[in-house]
Amino acid sequence: MAAQAAGPLVVGVDSSTQSTKALVVDAVTGAVLARGQASHTIGGGAGKESDPRQWWQALGEALDQCGDAVRQASAVSVGGQQHGLVTLDAAGEPVRPALLWNDVRPAPQSERLIAELGGAKAWADRVGSVPRPALTVAKWAWLREHEPDAAAATAAVRLPHDYLTERLTGEAVTDRGDASGTGWWASSTGAYDTEILAHVGLDPALLPRVALPGEAAGTVHAGHLPLPKGALVAAGTGDNMAAALGLGLRPGLPVLSLGTSGTVYAVSTHRPADPSGTVAGFADARGDWLPLACTLNCTLAVDRVAALLARDREAVEAGGGVVMLPYLDGERTPNLPNASGLVHGLRHDTTAGQVLQAAYDGAVFTLLEALDRVLDADAAPDAPLLLIGGGARGRAWRETVRRLSGRPVVVPEAQELVALGAAAQAAGLLLEEDPAAVARRWGTARGAEYEARPRDDAAWERLTATLADGAPLLRP
Repeated sequence: MAAQAAGPLVVGVDSSTQSTKALVVDAVTGAVLARGQASHTIGGGAGKESDPRQWWQALGEALDQCGDAVRQASAVSVGGQQHGLVTLDAAGEPVRPALLWNDVRPAPQSERLIAELGGAKAWADRVGSVPRPALTVAKWAWLREHEPDAAAATAAVRLPHDYLTERLTGEAVTDRGDASGTGWWASSTGAYDTEILAHVGLDPALLPRVALPGEAAGTVHAGHLPLPKGALVAAGTGDNMAAALGLGLRPGLPVLSLGTSGTVYAVSTHRPADPSGTVAGFADARGDWLPLACTLNCTLAVDRVAALLARDREAVEAGGGVVMLPYLDGERTPNLPNASGLVHGLRHDTTAGQVLQAAYDGAVFTLLEALDRVLDADAAPDAPLLLIGGGARGRAWRETVRRLSGRPVVVPEAQELVALGAAAQAAGLLLEEDPAAVARRWGTARGAEYEARPRDDAAWERLTATLADGAPLLRP
């Protein structure tokens, strides 16, 4: 395999909530020469938790599947799920399972933190984001309140990608992109906020160093992995930042990611600060910004509705006035962590296919409603939407996005964009290039193009009215 490569080989890793993927990529052409994947599980009863040691085991299995190509890699980078709270003891072992981003138990701590430190606007101005339950700072506050012994035993706090990078290198390093999703890294200063850390009782010495864009975290020292010892290890980043790198995003081009959860984001040259909390003011992995809105309920929620109706997920039908807000796991956008699903407008002649279409509409509406807040004022209103994630391959998802957005849609051919973005970061480090420019050279954003359709204003108005009128029911 390596003999066919035009340039040095790099490895990109995507450690997500459910699996770890690894790609071996030609740093010059972007050709994927080998790939591997291993799953891990989520547990925790009422919460969403995962043992970080599963991620490390899955990384080894995924790399093993890549065969000889991985043994010739010159650099590696890890993209990982954002916000997860990894607590390690003095020996570097997990104190308890990691609290994952979609664990909404810290909702009360989130509300208290907002009130205690000046309100939502003060948080947005200072940190870039309002500390909703997903953010790591709320999870740490929850842990201190509910499991004080675990908090007291914690000698190091990491994000999921930090944990893997540290085990690869022996160095405690993170990056500005993933750090910007903690709630204790301030986008206004580009550093950890010591006042916030003191307020939540977290010693800054327990946190990793924040590497500069383009800076290495170290070199591979974990001898039992098939990676060459001494290979460069990039700082890595969060999964959304890695996907933005994987697409080679330029400012103003919006992305809709349709996965288990849904996200909408765009690269910006302006530091975001949304006091409503709809948009998280993340940094990207390069030195710009990545304003992003996220929903908990996307493809998984729609698939659940399809299963309840005993229909194939593509078996949608037009017509009818039924509206669904599929908040089956609470919701992050809008901030309704305790909400359940809501259906409105059922009639005797409503069909199962119309109910399923309503589930699609509700999921897409939530993302598109946040789009204007994500984009800069100078962004082109008719810019195409880049549609990524598993849902982008489904016709019903694509057509729903086209009908409710009124924008053209592009579905990139490249898949596994988080791992590709991590590979681009590794290639940029190795070749001393901008990783987004590397991805553009690879042509990762090329794909099928779909023309704009007139926006379905009637459906949009029904959804808007249902969200407003149903507010009491959505806040149990």
